[in-house]
Amino acid sequence: MRFRVFSSVLLAFALAFLPASAPAAGSREKKNVESYDGAFYLITDGGIPQGPCFRISGRVTAPNFFDDLKRFDYSDADSVFRRGNEVVTQFPDTLQLVFVLRDFPCPAELQQTATRTYLTRELVGSLRLSLYWKHGVEMRPIPKVISARSTVQPVTPYSPDAVNLPERFEWAYEIVVPSADVPLTDSLVLIFRMADGRTADGHMAARVAARL
Repeated sequence: MRFRVFSSVLLAFALAFLPASAPAAGSREKKNVESYDGAFYLITDGGIPQGPCFRISGRVTAPNFFDDLKRFDYSDADSVFRRGNEVVTQFPDTLQLVFVLRDFPCPAELQQTATRTYLTRELVGSLRLSLYWKHGVEMRPIPKVISARSTVQPVTPYSPDAVNLPERFEWAYEIVVPSADVPLTDSLVLIFRMADGRTADGHMAARVAARL
C-alpha cells in the first residue's frame, strides 16, 4: 500500500511539470490560412525623374490553377499550399500577368496645388520592363517572356463639361510568363527602368513583387 501511494505521488509530481497544452503527436498549430480566388495580386507606385508619377496594379492568373488553392501557415513549420487534400509545391508551366499603368499623383503633388504633370505616350514608351523570379535574396532573370497584348485607352474626364484638360491615357498589358518548376514560395518581381538616355544607368522607375 505504501509503495502504491508513493508511486502515485511521483506520477502526480511528474505530470505537474508537463506543458499544460502540449499538442498531440503530429499536430501543428495554424497561424493563418490564405485563400486565392483565382489569382494573386500586385500594386505599387513609381515615378519618372523630374516627371510624373504613376500606379501599377495587376494580377497573376493561370486557368483553374488558383481555384480553391490555400496557403496554410504554421507556427513551427514552413507554409504549405493545398488544393483540397492535394499538396501543391510548384507553379504551372506558364502564368498570365495582367497589369494596368495609369497616372497617379506624386507625394509632393498631394500637398501642393501646382499644376500636375501626366504620363505621355513618349514617356511610357521609354520604360523597359524586366521580370525576375526571386528566391530569398537570389534574383533569376526570366527568359522568353511573351507579350500577348497591350492597349492604350484615353481616360475620360470626371466632368463632361471640363475643357482645356491635358490628354490622359491608361496602358494595359498582358504577358505570358514561363513558370515551369518554379516553387510557389518564389516571388515574381517586376522592375521598370528608364531607357530614354536621361539617366546613364537606366533609372529604376518602379519595382514590385507579386507573391503568394
